[in-house]
Amino acid sequence: MPVITVEMHEGRSIAQKKQLVEGITNEFVKIGTPAEKVTIIFRDVAKTNWASGGKLSSESAARPL
Repeated sequence: MPVITVEMHEGRSIAQKKQLVEGITNEFVKIGTPAEKVTIIFRDVAKTNWASGGKLSSESAARPL
């Protein structure tokens, strides 16, 4: 069944990740997938290892998580 990989900047709390897991799982349940068949993998990436627009994410303090 579905395996979802979420890649995002590090820094989210366990509570935030739980909320995201519930939301993603609920969307799959809506289309008929049993909740226990949904697998979600988080990959927390340091801002120094992520770039966009030619700049490291760590270079801009104004960027949200």
